[in-house]
Amino acid sequence: MSFLEFRDVAVAFGPYVAVEGVGLALKEGEFVSLVGPTGCGKSTLLNVAAGLLPPSRGEVWVAGAPLRGLNPLAGYLFQQDALLPWKTALDNVALPLVFRGVPWNEARERARAWLAKVGLARFPHRYPHQLSGGQRKRVGLAQVLIQDPKLLLMDEPFSALDVQTRQLMENELLRLWQENRKTVLFVTHDLEEAIALSDRVVVMAAGPRSRPIGEFPIPLPRPRDVAEVRLTPEFLRIHREIWDLLRGEVMRAHAGV
Repeated sequence: MSFLEFRDVAVAFGPYVAVEGVGLALKEGEFVSLVGPTGCGKSTLLNVAAGLLPPSRGEVWVAGAPLRGLNPLAGYLFQQDALLPWKTALDNVALPLVFRGVPWNEARERARAWLAKVGLARFPHRYPHQLSGGQRKRVGLAQVLIQDPKLLLMDEPFSALDVQTRQLMENELLRLWQENRKTVLFVTHDLEEAIALSDRVVVMAAGPRSRPIGEFPIPLPRPRDVAEVRLTPEFLRIHREIWDLLRGEVMRAHAGV
């Protein structure tokens, strides 16, 4: 049974139809990436899965039940930092637990353990402006994972990082994901990133009225190092296969067709 399923989902903003006829299912524990040209509705689908945006038509099912309102099983890592600048790294990570009624002392102890998991055990009392871009992303990741979501939604979380830091964060994500295999829906413009991370890559058509037009299983062995796996012949073969489809949609989007 699918853990997350879009059933004939359409989303319209007034007369503009962003996505239409979206049928997509994720198995429990599967890591799936959405790729496609700018404006194809990738982030829209994440917002629908989070329950932040109701579909204009169709349904989203989560863990065998239709989604109504906010998705209580989902954690969302946005492209931009969602850290409070007046809170330390420790308190930023603890905050989601406090919102759920956990006492501050207990929340901070659990947050300290998560900072250690993401390699920031030495920086609990630093504020966001005192952290590098990569360190802030680690805090953000810990802030989401401390809630133990069953579904992890990620909207280009590493796009603002330099290449080296980005690869470190991708490997960090895979290491943490390997521990309990949460279901992940990951949005990226970077096809190489999608292939290196995922079990399956889904290509979206150019908008408007975008929809999935291709699904590609990624049979690369795990565990993976995202830098090393990019050098393998199998990676290059998969990249060519997906790019053959994706290229046309990117050209359509640029041409405004």
